[in-house]
Amino acid sequence: MTDQAVDTEAVRLTDDMSGGDGFLGRVRELKELRADIERAGLDTLSGRKAPRARVLLIAGRPGSGRTALAGELAARVADRYPDGVLRARLSEPDGTRVPVERLARDLLTALDRPAPPGAGEEDLTAALREALDGRRALLLLDDAADAEQVDALLPDAPDCLVVAVARGPLTGIADVRPCTLGGLDTKSAVRLLSRHAGSVRVTVDPRTAEHLAEICQGQPAALTLAGGWLAARPQAAVADLAKHLNAEADEGDPLGRVLGLVHASLPGSAARMLRLLSLAPAGLVDPHTASALAGCSVNGARVLLDDLVALGALRRADSPLPEYEVPGCLHARLAALAAAHERPAELQLARARMLERTVRLLMSCRAITETDSPQAREKLLGMPRALRFPTPRAAAEWLRLRRPALLASARLAVADGELDTLARRLMSQLVRAVVAHVGTRAAAADLYGVHRLVLDVAERRDLPREKAAALLNLADLDARTGRTAEALTRYRAALDAGREAHDPYATGRAMESVGGAHLELGDYDRAADWFGRALAQRLARDERADAARVYGRIATAHTYAGRYGEAQRNWRAAVAGHRRAGDVAAHARALSELARVQEYAGRPEESLQTCQEAVEWARRAEDTRLQAALRLRLADTLERLGDPAAAGLHRGAADRLLRENPAEACEFRSASDEV
Repeated sequence: MTDQAVDTEAVRLTDDMSGGDGFLGRVRELKELRADIERAGLDTLSGRKAPRARVLLIAGRPGSGRTALAGELAARVADRYPDGVLRARLSEPDGTRVPVERLARDLLTALDRPAPPGAGEEDLTAALREALDGRRALLLLDDAADAEQVDALLPDAPDCLVVAVARGPLTGIADVRPCTLGGLDTKSAVRLLSRHAGSVRVTVDPRTAEHLAEICQGQPAALTLAGGWLAARPQAAVADLAKHLNAEADEGDPLGRVLGLVHASLPGSAARMLRLLSLAPAGLVDPHTASALAGCSVNGARVLLDDLVALGALRRADSPLPEYEVPGCLHARLAALAAAHERPAELQLARARMLERTVRLLMSCRAITETDSPQAREKLLGMPRALRFPTPRAAAEWLRLRRPALLASARLAVADGELDTLARRLMSQLVRAVVAHVGTRAAAADLYGVHRLVLDVAERRDLPREKAAALLNLADLDARTGRTAEALTRYRAALDAGREAHDPYATGRAMESVGGAHLELGDYDRAADWFGRALAQRLARDERADAARVYGRIATAHTYAGRYGEAQRNWRAAVAGHRRAGDVAAHARALSELARVQEYAGRPEESLQTCQEAVEWARRAEDTRLQAALRLRLADTLERLGDPAAAGLHRGAADRLLRENPAEACEFRSASDEV
C-alpha cells in the first residue's frame, strides 16, 4: 500500500507554512529524528518487545516549520513503511480539539476499513488498532492538542511509527522522542527569503538579509511573508523591510509584525479578503467561498486569492479544484484582524453570505442529477452560470473534493447559534446532494454526523417536527449497524416528538419502527402490539397500501412467535390490501409469504396452491427472482408430497429463469423485511 493509496482529502496537514518547493535546513533535526527511529526504546532495553508504536515528537510554535519538518521526515523514511503514510490533523485551524472519534473514522476510511456510522470512540479506536495490527505504517499526527488525543490513536503495532506535531511536550506518553524546534539557521533562512523575494536584492545586501532573518527569528512562516512582501515591491530594498519591522519591534512576535505589515500594505479589497479568510470552514477556501465572504465576483475572488498566494499568506491546496488553504499559524492572527477592522454585524453577514452560497451550490449539485425533471432543469437554468455544474460527474467530483469543507461548514453553522435557519437549509441540501451522488449506505457515516447536528438545532430551537425526523434518521442508521437497543430508544423519543408536533407521518413511522426494533430484539409480543398501533393509525387515515404492508409485519411477528394461525390471517389481509391497491409485485410477495407460513403450519396442500397462485402474480409483476424462488419452493413441496416428476419440472423452470437472467439471484427478500 502506498502513501497515495491511504491518504484522503479528509485527512490533511495544514498547520505551518512550508518553504516552497524544496525543503531547507533542519539538517541536525532530521539526523536526530532518524537516529531516534533506530534507537532502542525502554521496553527493548529491558528485554521486552515494544507493545506499541514508537512516538517521535516535533514540538514548536505554529509557523516554526514543524509540519514541514514532519512531512520531510515522513518522505525520507516512507520506503521503510510499505503500508503507507497516514496523515491526520488533530486541531481545527482555530485551535479547537478534533474529536478522537472523527479522527479514527477518517483514518479507517483512509485504510479502506469500515467505520460504522454512530460508533463510539472506543469502538473506532479499537477498530483502528486492529486495522494496523501487523502492519508497517507511519502515522503523521499534526497539531496535537494534548497527549490523550495522540494516545488514543497509537497502534498496538511495534513496527509502526508515529510522528506527532505539537506546541509542547506530550506528558503521559511513554518513551516519546522529543525534537524541539527553534528558528532556521541563518544560511537556510536567507535562502528561504531569497526563494520568495528573488536572489538579486539578497545578493547585493547579504548583511541586511541576515539581519532580516534575525528579526524574523528564523521562522519560516515570517520569512515566507517577508519574501512575499518584497516580491510584490520590486523597487523596495531588503533594508526597507528591515527598517519597517524594527520600527514595530515592540508590536508582538515576528510573524504577527510581518503579517500586520503585509495586511496594511494591501489594497482595501485584498486586505478585507485576507481578514475574512479566517471564517473559511476548516481553513479551506475556494473562489466561491471567497466571493461570498468578500461580496465580490467569483473571477475577482480568484484573482485576489492568487495574489495572496504570491504574497505567502495563502497556499494552493493539492486538489484538482481551484482550492486554497489558510495556514494554521495565521488563523488566529487573521481572526484578530477581522475583529479589529470589521463590525460584528459585518462578520455575521459575511458568514451568512458564505452559507447561502454553499446552499445554492449544493442545490445545483443535486439538481443536475434530476435529468428527467422539468422543474429541476428550470431551477438550474434560473441559477447564475457560475453556480452550475457542466455534468453530473463534475458535480459528484466537486462534492467529493469539497467534503471536508462542506461538513465543517455544517458544524460551524450549528456552533454559531445565530444562523440556525441557514444551518438547517445547508444541512438539508447537503443530505440531499450526498444521497443523490453517493447513496445513503455509502455516505452513512457522514449522514449520521449531519443528522446529529440537525437534532442539536431542533432541540435548541424547540422544533419537534425536525427533532422527530432527525431521531428517526439516526435510529435507522443505528438499527442498520446492529445497535438495536440504541435505535429503540431513539424511535421512542421520535414518537414523543412526533406526537408533540402532531405529525402523523413521524408518529406512524416511529410506532412501526419501535415494533421493528422489538422484533429484532426477539420480543415478538411487543413487536406485534406496536405494529398493531401503527396499523390502527394507517387504517384511520385510509392509507391502504401502508396498512397492507403493516399487516405483513404483524404476520411476521406472529410467525416468529409460532402463532401460525394469526400469521395466516394477517398475511391474507396483506394480500387483500395489496390487491386493492393494485400493487402486483407486493401482492405476489405477500402470497409467497402466506405459502411459507402454511407450510410451517403443516398444510402442504394449501401451501402448494397458494404458491402456484404466487407464481402467476410474480409472472405478471415480471419479478424473475421471485418466480425462480417460488418454483424451487414448489419443487421442495411436491417432493415432500411424493411427486418427484412435477418437482423436477419446477426445478428445470427455475434453472431456465436463472440462466436467462444471470444477474438475478434466486434468494429474495420477503415483504415482511421491508419497511
